[in-house]
Amino acid sequence: MNPTIGFLTMSAAVFGAGTPSLDDAGLRAVLAQRLQGDRTGACFAAAIVDERVARAVVCADAKDQRSIDAHTAFEIGSVSKTMTAALAAELIKEGKLSLDDPLAKYLPDGIEAPEFEGTPILLRHLTTHTSGLPALPARMKPARADDPYASLTTEQLYGSLADVRLSAAPGTRFAYSNYAMMLYSDIIARRAGKPFDTLIKERLFEPLSMRDSHLGDPPKGVRAAVGHLQTGARTSAWHLPTNVAGVGGVRSSLDDMVHYVEAQLGKRHSALDPAIEMSQRELADVRGTRIAMNWLLSGKEGATVHAHEGGTGGFSSLVMFDRSRGRGVVILSDTALTATGGLGRLGLHLLDGSVPVEPPRRIARPDAKLLEALSGDYRLDGGLAMNLRRKGETLVIQAAGQSAYTMGYDSAGDFYPLDFDALLRPERQGDGNYRFTWLQGGGAMTATRVAAPGAGAAGMTKNIELGDAQRREYVGVYPLTPTFSLTVTDDDGVLYVQGTGQQRIAVEAVEKDVVVAAVVGAEIHFERDAAGKVIALELRQAGQKLRGVRQ
Repeated sequence: MNPTIGFLTMSAAVFGAGTPSLDDAGLRAVLAQRLQGDRTGACFAAAIVDERVARAVVCADAKDQRSIDAHTAFEIGSVSKTMTAALAAELIKEGKLSLDDPLAKYLPDGIEAPEFEGTPILLRHLTTHTSGLPALPARMKPARADDPYASLTTEQLYGSLADVRLSAAPGTRFAYSNYAMMLYSDIIARRAGKPFDTLIKERLFEPLSMRDSHLGDPPKGVRAAVGHLQTGARTSAWHLPTNVAGVGGVRSSLDDMVHYVEAQLGKRHSALDPAIEMSQRELADVRGTRIAMNWLLSGKEGATVHAHEGGTGGFSSLVMFDRSRGRGVVILSDTALTATGGLGRLGLHLLDGSVPVEPPRRIARPDAKLLEALSGDYRLDGGLAMNLRRKGETLVIQAAGQSAYTMGYDSAGDFYPLDFDALLRPERQGDGNYRFTWLQGGGAMTATRVAAPGAGAAGMTKNIELGDAQRREYVGVYPLTPTFSLTVTDDDGVLYVQGTGQQRIAVEAVEKDVVVAAVVGAEIHFERDAAGKVIALELRQAGQKLRGVRQ
């Protein structure tokens, strides 16, 4: 849930008047609006906790429910981190930990913690993702790509600290780090004097009556959901070493997660209440990114929304709640959807209807001009060379020294390999040409063109100069939601677009009624009525499309 630089940071806006309470049928209708016909084939099990609890299970294929019900156990991935935060808060209250303790205090003998110019990493930096530690331990060597954490050793976990060179003082930058939370999980278990699976069972699952929830082997009678790639193919479950499982190893059911959300809202009481309240308190605000103990925060004081998404190789999850309104949402999916945008926008709609429902990603046919414009040679951030070429009405991708793969295309404007799990997201630049973002394995890399114009790079174009009259045609305010608008202005011959609460961004025209904000990877398409007057725009960014009618 790393925040976007501009435009799509709608979750930080103040919510609107709210959504009427939904019953099971109403929730099912919303899920179907988002999911049915989606090319991923995903299933959702979701609940809204309000004056009452609404539950529903919906699949992209209405005839395929995949034997999922309210007691089916899903991998919840990084939502586990919020549970780890509650366990840490309990130990803090018992005097066994302090957020202001240095990481070095809890390391095994012979292991040193990295510092930046004498500034140490504190435990608060681990739980707010401001430690400066990398996303994963450098010495982690997965034996299987589809089960990457299973072979992680304690030696790799702690030995990787020797490879870290901090580039800034801890606490000054937000950078999501699974590595930081692996360390914290192990520290919590060792300070509690119990294996992490025993600790979370005794101190969280049992007090909250989460009877289906578990680490490792499931309790008797609990059925596990099967995970899927976003291509629809089945994939392996993930297995994490016990003491680092607080990073993302929990498996839980819809009913259990309802209990968890009720506890976060103060509607289900237990001895865990003080720890839950502590874990929800804001600890850091780093350049507008607000973080509690593993909860990401948005909204204003008194109406704060807590949220966390999770994703594993075959599952996605989301927990989001507004304690001031007594309303919370949980969504569990049996498909890895991180690369296609995750569950955040759907969660925002269910929490408050001011954000429109994202439409299904349907299989689509790419425009021939797009295929031509993308064709050429590229190089990823890490140096890998890749070639894109048109083959009929499809795109073929081939990395240096590897086989060629045919790509599908969907209605969100993304390409995807038909044979493995990845995503190619085209991004138009200010000169009218394209680069792309390659999303795979939870990472995102930018690919920039290396072929010269005319050398296998058909469709190379230039930006368009807009006259004064043309720029004035676009000026106006275009609400995308009741609380978030794009304002288009013409200032000294330059066209600017500004999202609510954001800085304005200069945009460049690349074709008739299409402008690009390359710095945030966004295209804006203006819409005209029969008389030729501009009446609306559509924002296309990060695989999402939002329409706003001009005020």
